[in-house]
Amino acid sequence: MSVDWIREFCLSLPHATEQVQWGDHLVFKIGGLKMFAIVALHPDGNRMSLKTSPERFAELTEIPGVVPAPYAARNFWVALERWDVLRRTEIEDLVREGYALVFAKLPKKAQAELSSKSTVKRVSAKKKAVPKKRAVAKKRPSRK
Repeated sequence: MSVDWIREFCLSLPHATEQVQWGDHLVFKIGGLKMFAIVALHPDGNRMSLKTSPERFAELTEIPGVVPAPYAARNFWVALERWDVLRRTEIEDLVREGYALVFAKLPKKAQAELSSKSTVKRVSAKKKAVPKKRAVAKKRPSRK
């Protein structure tokens, strides 16, 4: 597992954006607004941090190699010390869960704007139907 596959996976989620922050961390956000995952670009320290629910946080931090994320544990973020701590499918599920938790906490206006953008993209991505020509009503001669 590597940064490339998690990057590809995170960017496949709706409205996901990425940016480099803190010098050497790839941060994934929803619509550029709120973080849902962080990946270290350097080989030292934690490999990845992500948002979890309080219940999952308690479960995950009991696994060796999964620790409370520095500076973000109070908001139920966990950090993976190595890529092989969890299976790839488990990491993908955690990223999806974190994405959903963060999206639900966005302001309703931001959620609506992002949802409307995805609707517009879906409609424009479909092949546009050619509008049927409407029969033009003939003008009736006026009776005087």
